[in-house]
Amino acid sequence: MSSRRLQQIIPSVATSDGAGVSLRRSLGQSQSARVDPFLMLDEFSSDDPNDYIAGFPSHPHRGFETVTYMLDGHMLHEDHLGNRGDLLPGGAQWMTAGRGIIHSEMPQQESGRMRGFQLWINLPAAEKMKPAHYRDIRPDEIPQAALPGGGEARVIAGSIVVEGREVAGPVQGLATEALYIDVHLPAGGHFAQDLATGHSAFVYAYEGNLAVGPADNSRPLSAQDAGVLSAGNSVEISAVDGPVRFLLLAARPLGEPVVQYGPFVMNSREEIEQAIADYRNDRLV
Repeated sequence: MSSRRLQQIIPSVATSDGAGVSLRRSLGQSQSARVDPFLMLDEFSSDDPNDYIAGFPSHPHRGFETVTYMLDGHMLHEDHLGNRGDLLPGGAQWMTAGRGIIHSEMPQQESGRMRGFQLWINLPAAEKMKPAHYRDIRPDEIPQAALPGGGEARVIAGSIVVEGREVAGPVQGLATEALYIDVHLPAGGHFAQDLATGHSAFVYAYEGNLAVGPADNSRPLSAQDAGVLSAGNSVEISAVDGPVRFLLLAARPLGEPVVQYGPFVMNSREEIEQAIADYRNDRLV
């Protein structure tokens, strides 16, 4: 078995998006800071409503999928298809923009903590113009597995094996075969998992410091940093000096050209120009 190593570290940077929501962006801060098919990962976390109250008013997307995963707070999703989804603590939404969707995500609170993540996953060229789709995932739909030695893993997409038992998340059957799990480890805890050979993978530490790789050849990863993993068929992650929480994501790389203009991600400049024209002329969706 070949254990993956920590190949590259992408420190997150402070930025804002939407109507002025403060966040930290790791993947997606530049064109080189991507892990095919993952385009972007944002973490938003604040107790100050001024950092999040303006939310993400109505805006378009085409050509990829967005995944919003909430830890704390309450957001409301609405889109042109008539979907409404309550994003509650521990819940998620999986939105396939396809040929086009116009949606908003707005806070449903005036105070308290708002905390979560938004992930962008590219779609293969053959699926970029398929009809848009939205799925609201309630907290109780996301399975939680107790890990040997303590800790737990929540499986949002794909499957993991814990002590010989498969734990499957609610999102399956994607072209990218995406794996998305949220792992909590106690001080001194250790997590080991097989990963599909050939799939891209990265870890995002959001609380505490990690060690990635076998004990005799590990590298540290600090909170708010994304760690890109090398090739291999498994991964080992340990808590260094206290409890840790991290996201582990993996997927089949597409190996296709990526041309992005704001909320549109296509394979060529001509397709981007068409997306812009379609949006301006109310033909996006």
